[in-house]
Amino acid sequence: MGLSREPLVPGGVLAIDAGNSKTDVALVAADGTVLGAARGGGFQPPIVGVEAAVSVLARIVERAAADAGFPTGGGTPPVPLAEHTSACLANADLPVEEAQLAAAVHGLGWARSTEVRNDTFAILRAGVDEPRGVAVVCGAGINCVGMLPDGRTARFPAIGKISGDWGGGSGLAEEALFHAARAEDGRGGPTALATTLPAHFGLDSMYALIEALHLETIEPARRYELTPVLFATSDAGDPVARSLLDRQAAEIVALASVALGRLNLLDEEADVVLGGGIMAARHPYLMDAITDRLAARAPKARAHVVTAPPVLGAALLGLDHVSAPREAQATLREHYA
Repeated sequence: MGLSREPLVPGGVLAIDAGNSKTDVALVAADGTVLGAARGGGFQPPIVGVEAAVSVLARIVERAAADAGFPTGGGTPPVPLAEHTSACLANADLPVEEAQLAAAVHGLGWARSTEVRNDTFAILRAGVDEPRGVAVVCGAGINCVGMLPDGRTARFPAIGKISGDWGGGSGLAEEALFHAARAEDGRGGPTALATTLPAHFGLDSMYALIEALHLETIEPARRYELTPVLFATSDAGDPVARSLLDRQAAEIVALASVALGRLNLLDEEADVVLGGGIMAARHPYLMDAITDRLAARAPKARAHVVTAPPVLGAALLGLDHVSAPREAQATLREHYA
């Protein structure tokens, strides 16, 4: 996709990292200098539609352009801002969705060329020195992608149980509720979760918690609060809670090892970048379980939790696209250090 007009930032990159809850935009010069940046709301095309979701991006891009000192108006800058737009977007789970979103984003004329990727690619690129390796994101849900410098990728649909996914904060909370409910009514074995989960909300039984969740006297979004309770119950020695963490570790390693295998990296030194809220917590038992299982499947893999913001990864992908020198990447990383 290309435009004929000269961009305001020759050779530069418009980087977008858009998640469900927030969006970060950065306008980056060819030498890696961040000229302007802005943050705004989440990107949710399944809920509001593609046009409305992209209009949210437009307002944030306009603010980033203004932060860089460029004239703006009407939701988009008057001329192309950069050589390339690198947009890593939540809900771009399938290639067909990436193509649809790329067409919508490019149609706003922000850059000569546009590439849209799933936002997990931003986390991967933020955590590696070159576009080579695998990332597993375990936050509210779970996803995995891999990439090589020659452009080859490995990915999964990552749209829930229908695509074979298990775990993440939402999945762990649901599993904890499942086992706790069955423990209380006798269909399952005993677990302390039957006490710790309702106690978190000041309730005395799983029946009371089930009723409160069903009638939404406890807001549905508060189910995410149960994941830390699961971890604490595991730390106290509960076998059922611990088994859920063991399964989560196994799922993370299964994703990583399959992606490494697709890229022929199982027997080579390669980074496995871990991101998302569950990984950021660095729970010792879960991290040790991941390390042990990964060593058995991919002995040369190096697993580590990414700490850099995903917008850095989107920007680095953009610099890769315009063949920026490594010095530019170093300048950009220093900005986000």
